[in-house]
Amino acid sequence: PRPRPFFPRPVVFPVKESVMTQIPSTQYAIQIVGKEEFVVNPAKPVDPVGPTQIMLEVEACGICFSDTKLLHQFDGHPRKSDVVAGIDLDALKDIPSYHPNQEAVTPGHEPVVRVVQVGEKVTHFKVGDRLLVQADWKHLRTAKSNGAFGYNFDGALQEYTVVDERCVVAPDGEEFLIHVSEAPSAAAVGLIEPWATVEGSYAWKERGHLADGGKLLVVGEGDVDALTSAHAPASVTRVSEEEALSVEGAFDDILYFGANAGVIEKIAQLLASRGVLNVVLGGRRIERKVSLDIGRVHYDFIRFVGTTGDDPAEGYAWIPDTGDLRVGDKIAIVGAAGPMGQMHTMRAVTSDVPGISVVGTDLSDERLAGLKAVVGPVAEKRGVPLSIINTSVTPLEYGYTHITCLVPVPALVAGAVDLAAEGAIINAFAGIPAGTFGDFDLQGIIERHIFMLGTSGSDVSDMRTVLHKIEEGIIDTSISLFAVTGMAGFGDAINSVINRTSGGKIMVFPMMHDLGLTPVSELAEKLPTVAAKLDAAGLWTKEAEEALLATR
Repeated sequence: PRPRPFFPRPVVFPVKESVMTQIPSTQYAIQIVGKEEFVVNPAKPVDPVGPTQIMLEVEACGICFSDTKLLHQFDGHPRKSDVVAGIDLDALKDIPSYHPNQEAVTPGHEPVVRVVQVGEKVTHFKVGDRLLVQADWKHLRTAKSNGAFGYNFDGALQEYTVVDERCVVAPDGEEFLIHVSEAPSAAAVGLIEPWATVEGSYAWKERGHLADGGKLLVVGEGDVDALTSAHAPASVTRVSEEEALSVEGAFDDILYFGANAGVIEKIAQLLASRGVLNVVLGGRRIERKVSLDIGRVHYDFIRFVGTTGDDPAEGYAWIPDTGDLRVGDKIAIVGAAGPMGQMHTMRAVTSDVPGISVVGTDLSDERLAGLKAVVGPVAEKRGVPLSIINTSVTPLEYGYTHITCLVPVPALVAGAVDLAAEGAIINAFAGIPAGTFGDFDLQGIIERHIFMLGTSGSDVSDMRTVLHKIEEGIIDTSISLFAVTGMAGFGDAINSVINRTSGGKIMVFPMMHDLGLTPVSELAEKLPTVAAKLDAAGLWTKEAEEALLATR
């Protein structure tokens, strides 16, 4: 894309603490300036630090597939819109890193950072703190999502970034900046965030009953007294099938006593975020596949359940507490050889859940070989059966009890239903945009009690779980590192993520302006002093990182 002009401005830092080194007035930064348009800006002003603000020096930042969604959607992304609640809205104008809607923004939400300056009113953090950023500031609400670092607030694909303590510390005291030790490399810490989204997809608590105090829509004739007495909604709206076609609004729960596919398709669009559609068939059958918004399953946490009988309570009864692995699960991970797929596969084989078996699939023998090389020895050591399958040659067969889909293609998620055994869980992990529909066998989902879930982002608790696993030596997040780059290689890096040609995660070191995209496998040829510090298995180490930074 064509660069746009940027003009540095003078910077004043009203701070009570600072590092001894001089902070420059301008910096290298990546900025998304429109749909499908970004610039590498060599002179983006370094934001001033106000009384409640913190300047963070970026050690490293990962590139995420979610960054490509922001690039594609820009001001259409739900996290790029205005913050409407959770903070004094007048205060937003005093936060220099706040860039909603069509304002240019710096992406990057997978960093490790160092505090280099703090404003006089900052109380939770001090100069020198090494921190991991939880990007989802969930107390800050947008119209359809939440405020987020790297979306409507500048992220970490720049040398320095400023955050406000009112954004990174919630009113209940929860901190979205997590202290980490000096021991792990910046790359290993920066890779915690994507691993945490994986962890979060298994830890998310599902709702197995009506939403207390929610809005309930009942379509058709059926008894709901037992349900509403156990968990009372704030309002109940009852309509006929015909009337349902003209209902407007958003509902936390929808009970449908019937089997008309057209009605299901209409009322499914009335689900509020985290809403549940419970189809009570009463012996009837849905005679065709149903078009459902699979993107909202992932981003809005909507769920589809039901019963072949007459009691709506049966539809809620088979919702699992979480989407975690269970004893004896036969697991299929579709798209396992990609960056996130490797994480799901490694989590499965290190889960210590008894009796599981794991199948990892992809369409590339080369990528599958990389997956086997990384995860295979761990699976063998732990006694977990692991099969690697190229599904372009060997299609999967029916019978899996836990399926994770990492390919953002609705037909593949819908196809997972056909592979799912009784009581299976399908994790629609791939970030399919909301508003993307697929044709699903809802009759089969209800008959076989197949629970389809999706999650987006992670919580601080998920990050702490992954950090604990690193500290205990259960996982090494560095297995996900495919390549390193400086600012000069960002274009190649983001394109490799878009085109799915990278064999893992890419870590950007913003202070390295001229470094191009360099796969770890090519370090011996391109940066031998760095390659010499990799471990025996060729994985990234803190020593390798120090050698890389020494080449500046």
